[in-house]
Amino acid sequence: MSRPENEHRAPAVVVVGAGPLGAGVLERMVAGAPGLCGDALGGPGLDVHLVDPYPAGAGRIWRHAQSPLLAMNSMAADVTMWTDDSVVCDGPIAPGPSFWEWAQELRGHGDPETELGAEAAAELATVTASTFPTRRLQSHYLSAVLREVIARAPAGMRIHLHRTTAESLTEDGDDQLVGLADGRTLRADAVVLASGHLDATPTGEECALRDRAGELGLRYLPPEQTSDSDLSVIAPGETVLARGLGLAFVDLAALLFEGRGGRFVPDADDPDQLRYVPSGREPVLVAGSPRGATYHSKTHYQLRGGRPTVPHFLTPEVTDRLIDGGGPVDMREQVWPLMAKEIGRGWYHELFHGHPDRVRTGWDEFAARFDEVPHGSPEEAGLIATTVPDPLDRLDLTALDRPLDGVRAPDLDTLQPLVRERIAEDLRQHVDDRHTPHLGAFVAMLSVYTETTRLAGSGVLSPRSRARDLPWWQSFFNSVASGPPGFRVRELLALSRGGHLKFLGAGMDVTLDDAGFHATSSTLDGAEPVTAPVLVDARLPDPSLSRTSDPLLAGLLAAGQAVEEVLHDDDGTPLRNTGLLSVRPADGALHTASGAVHERRFAVGPHTTVKVAGAFTRPRDERAEPALQRRRRPRRPGCAAGSGRARDPRGLTAARRPEGSRAALRRRAERPRCRVSPARRPARPRPAAPRPPRGCAGASSRPPRPR
Repeated sequence: MSRPENEHRAPAVVVVGAGPLGAGVLERMVAGAPGLCGDALGGPGLDVHLVDPYPAGAGRIWRHAQSPLLAMNSMAADVTMWTDDSVVCDGPIAPGPSFWEWAQELRGHGDPETELGAEAAAELATVTASTFPTRRLQSHYLSAVLREVIARAPAGMRIHLHRTTAESLTEDGDDQLVGLADGRTLRADAVVLASGHLDATPTGEECALRDRAGELGLRYLPPEQTSDSDLSVIAPGETVLARGLGLAFVDLAALLFEGRGGRFVPDADDPDQLRYVPSGREPVLVAGSPRGATYHSKTHYQLRGGRPTVPHFLTPEVTDRLIDGGGPVDMREQVWPLMAKEIGRGWYHELFHGHPDRVRTGWDEFAARFDEVPHGSPEEAGLIATTVPDPLDRLDLTALDRPLDGVRAPDLDTLQPLVRERIAEDLRQHVDDRHTPHLGAFVAMLSVYTETTRLAGSGVLSPRSRARDLPWWQSFFNSVASGPPGFRVRELLALSRGGHLKFLGAGMDVTLDDAGFHATSSTLDGAEPVTAPVLVDARLPDPSLSRTSDPLLAGLLAAGQAVEEVLHDDDGTPLRNTGLLSVRPADGALHTASGAVHERRFAVGPHTTVKVAGAFTRPRDERAEPALQRRRRPRRPGCAAGSGRARDPRGLTAARRPEGSRAALRRRAERPRCRVSPARRPARPRPAAPRPPRGCAGASSRPPRPR
């Protein structure tokens, strides 16, 4: 990447996005710059520009300007933005404080009220290692991290923060020109798109549903970040249908109930339960999903038998062989048996080591036999039945994936205690340390997720596997490993017992006519549909480059300088449009419509075809809840030595070994279908309609992708 001889501008890199992802890219650049950009730093220097309309460090998702009711999905001790000796990367290790260490340091030696404000300082005073802090407090930690990263920048490295939107990306020769909303243009040698989770305007179906509902005086809230939803259109006492029971739903419930003045207090009859005290301003929430139950609770205990010896079946070496083979790899046939065995090993390692009184043999004998028998075989089932006498101690992946299998009810009222019983039992098993095998399985799932992420990013999975098996695995993983804290599940159970939340069951189906939205489920046998004037799709929008509201990415797509991934079967039949920005697996360089790769434009994050395991990792310690590693093949981050040129920005993101990390994962809910029926009578007056979703006028009219 040479520069013309008459070019006197210092080398420059623009990072679009200054949230945790962009800050992480900058941290690796700062750490690696002295060794890789020494000549540039000693001469003209290196300019790095971070562009984001939201607060630098926190970005949009973690900004302070959101409800204090919205909590993180990780404990204070489980979050860091820094590297340590558990990290696999080519650049230097640059340790720094975890969230918990930052909180302790600020409390002990700082002035929290001056630095954070009174409200955040009050929360900081109550934080413990096992607290799930608010997102608002996390925003302060992330801001502190970015300030420290900037302070560590070597002499000659100049960091510029631009609180505005990057609207365009063009070029002048080799120079990349980033047009900003404030009228300025940044000239750079390379651009890294680290935008994080992107907004997408509603689909054609969602726009049609919104428009039809509006004509009938009904209200429909499409998928979006719950913190951005206009919930004021929901009137007190109204029945509201919610599609999705994942983390977006948990946020929705918090805002609609406690956010409207309700309170949770200890139940006088059962101190282990909560009771909801209504404010009178809350609606009645009727919620369902394909699975029909909330995500599994976070575990609230530590392993008793030490960390499971994983990876054992789906190891990095196995993944390397699959990748080096060039594919296509069938995930269900070739990889899932190894994944299931790995999860089983994590479960049974903890059972045999942590609860030896509940098994009939030693671990070494069991493990040797378990390694030999195929997953799902009669031999495996016989081995487990012989050595693990209590069925409750046996891993049941089907029950984890489909928690309401076997539950049927003739009506909604009869269904409620049945669903509550399943959710309450699941919660009990995740807080009672007699059930620590759940944590052993969780540890193994993290290892498995790391390897499947590598496979997905390598391009060797077959199109069918990417279109069908990979989305199923992501959904299953999220439901098991990325569930809400236990206190949130207790709150949902309290809402249900009080009649404020009703579970619709699995296989939710919604139709629309002039009388309202009508919801049924496969769990309800012949019951009358539940009718409501409001439908909320309680999930994040699917990624979609063609529907993105990001002007820079939309412009690149329109110009053929970026392409959206579309999966095709062997015969050329389209299988699925993933909506993801297509990038080169090796380094994240952007593909163009001509099939070329742009060597000066890179992208990293969940909106690309190459995934990383998560934004936050867990500091290394002796607890047995390791974070996801972000493993990559070796590559050099930063600048080419002596040239001052940016190279391989994707390599700047650190990777963690399985024994010392965890990431807060992207949640994703399944998409149900909604049929629109013609109106049969005039619409009745309704409360004010929500603001129209952005982009409906030009949204795609293609049907939703298969679940």
